[in-house]
Amino acid sequence: MIYEIRTYTFKPLRAADWLALYREEGLPLQQELLGKLVGFFTTEIGDLSQIVHIWAYESLDDRLARRDRMAADSRWQVFGAKVKALDILVAMESRLMRPTDFSPLQ
Repeated sequence: MIYEIRTYTFKPLRAADWLALYREEGLPLQQELLGKLVGFFTTEIGDLSQIVHIWAYESLDDRLARRDRMAADSRWQVFGAKVKALDILVAMESRLMRPTDFSPLQ
């Protein structure tokens, strides 16, 4: 299993705008196309402009195939255009992690 940890940083006080749009339009698409949502988080202490979400994939090839399928989906492209129009994203980071043999997440 491979886990992708994605961290989005937004302009101050704007993360809620993205969350509202994502909850309505992005999340249903990602659940359909990416599949295994492990967790979705807002920051309680630290950089309050960040949102982190974690997705699980069977392999790197599985991730690539699912993300390619999502990128080609016209519904995802419409969502992406709406996010771009908000002009609130400062940075995105994606890390791919592999669990240790003793991790509860395999």
